[in-house]
Amino acid sequence: MEPMDRSRLGRQIRSIHQQVREVAPTVQRIAMALYQPEDDLLSTFINSTIDGVALDHYEYHLSDVWSLQQLAAQGMPRLLTDLPAQLGQHTTRHSRYVLAQGYRSSFTVPLMHHDQLLGFVFFDSKQPDTFEPHLQRELLLHAGLLAMSVANELVAVSSVIGAMHIARDFAAARDHETAGHMDRMARYSRIIARHTADHFGFDDQTVELVFRYAPLHDIGKIGVPDRVLLKRTTLDDEEWEVMKAHTTRGAEMIRAVLHDLAHLDVPDPHRLVHIVELHHEKLDGSGYPYGLRGEEVPPEARIIAVADVFDALTTERSYKTPWSFEHGVGQMRREVAEGRLDGACVEALAMARDEVEMVQVGYADDRTHLRA
Repeated sequence: MEPMDRSRLGRQIRSIHQQVREVAPTVQRIAMALYQPEDDLLSTFINSTIDGVALDHYEYHLSDVWSLQQLAAQGMPRLLTDLPAQLGQHTTRHSRYVLAQGYRSSFTVPLMHHDQLLGFVFFDSKQPDTFEPHLQRELLLHAGLLAMSVANELVAVSSVIGAMHIARDFAAARDHETAGHMDRMARYSRIIARHTADHFGFDDQTVELVFRYAPLHDIGKIGVPDRVLLKRTTLDDEEWEVMKAHTTRGAEMIRAVLHDLAHLDVPDPHRLVHIVELHHEKLDGSGYPYGLRGEEVPPEARIIAVADVFDALTTERSYKTPWSFEHGVGQMRREVAEGRLDGACVEALAMARDEVEMVQVGYADDRTHLRA
């Protein structure tokens, strides 16, 4: 399934590209990479690519690209007039991509918001010396408009998350969860979403939203009584029904917040609702709250389910010691074979062991003791 970018930001960057090409038809690519400071990650986010293949579902650490670090530190654009000569010694996937697509010159603009790095916009041409001074001035204006739009959308997402933040943290504390759990499973979700993007038809903005929305998945637990939520022994039938209701209760909370913040135009709100309400659904129909089967379970809910299960298996809980990476993946593969978990999501996590272990080390908590 091919990713389709029908978002407002996707439409805007294509509109900007059309305007740019009216005065500079040789600008064949405009792309933006989004910066995540907590992980020092630059991720492909939106693009408009003509006469070539788009670069998507790619991320890298800013600290690994000295030239972009310098641009970010200086807040100044960069002009490259002979890419084959100037990037010939570079080995990043982005540099290899630019050269393989035949681009000859580029203009890169760091995007800042409140003195913080938001990301970079890349303007590329298959002709040398495309970016004359008058064009650079125009591109800086377009880059500024794009930065404002991206910042506004991220603010809208942050407003929803912020509105639920206190409730989320309270629910997590009552459930003996840690901030580490929220951080880890969100990043596992991003890894899975990126590696299954082509399979599910996700664009890069959807991958980013899955990551940002993931920590709210159990928000409804704030409404579960302590006698149920904190019970150490097996729940009886009545208690189990109360526990399962955290999914629908959470969705109701999210819908109420989205209604209150409707003026902010929050992107893809249905995906947030799916994550909160449907992350306990199983592909064989044995999950809750609705007993959905197969394709009835949205991909974002499947991703969260796998990320959540993996973190539960590989960290210490009151009733178990942490499992190894292999043991955790093996258990999830058995659940795939039994028809409960999504196989593509499990294999995406299994194939990204290095990334997963970086998350485990970077976001470990005091009671997390990983086995070799």
